[in-house]
Amino acid sequence: MAEMSMNRVIHAAVRRDLDRFTNALSTLGDDDKRRAEQVSMAWANFHDQLTRHHSSEHRIAWPALRKAGISDDLLTQFDAEHDRMAAALERADQAMRSVRATPSAENVKAAREAVATLRATTTEHLDHEEAELEPFYLEHARTPEMKAMGRAFGREYKPAEAGTYFAWLQDGASTDELAGLRQNVPGPVIAIIGRVFGGKYRRTIAPTWRGGQVP
Repeated sequence: MAEMSMNRVIHAAVRRDLDRFTNALSTLGDDDKRRAEQVSMAWANFHDQLTRHHSSEHRIAWPALRKAGISDDLLTQFDAEHDRMAAALERADQAMRSVRATPSAENVKAAREAVATLRATTTEHLDHEEAELEPFYLEHARTPEMKAMGRAFGREYKPAEAGTYFAWLQDGASTDELAGLRQNVPGPVIAIIGRVFGGKYRRTIAPTWRGGQVP
C-alpha cells in the first residue's frame, strides 16, 4: 500500500465534502428547512476545517518548508491560490447562510453555483500542491524538521476539536486514506481521541451523509 502524507489525507476529506455538498444542493427541495439545517451544520464544520488547514499552513508549514529548501516562488503561488480559495469560500459561506435562513429554490441555486466555483478553485489548488509537495513530504517524513512540523500542527487543536477533526477525516475515507492517517498519527491517539471526543461529529454531522440522502 502506497504511503500518503497527512496533507493528502486532509485534502481527501476536503474533496469528499465538496462532492457531498454538490450532491446535497442538487437534491435539496424547495423550503426543506430540516434538510437545509442539517446540511448547514455540516457546512459549518467544513468551513472551519478548511480555514484551519490553510491558516495553519501559512503559520506552520510554509516557514518549515522554506527552511527545508522549498522555493519562495512556489509558496507565493500557493498563497495566491489560497487567496482565491478564501474569496470563493466566503462567497459560498454567504450563500449557504442564505439557504439556512430561507431554503428557497433561488437561494439553493445560488449556493449550488457558489459551491461549484469553490470546488473548482479548491481542486485546482489541491492538485497543484500535491503535485509539488507530496513527493517532498514522503521523502522527508521521518526527518526531525517534518516531525516537529507535525507536532506543531497537532497543538493547533484542543481535545474536543481534535476529536471532531479525526472523525471528519475518517468519515467516508477509503482504505488507502485510512491507512495514510494511521501512517501519520499513532493508532491509539486516533482511537482514543476519536472515541472520546468525536461523538459530537458522529451524532450531528455524519448523519447528514447517511440514510440515502447523499453519498
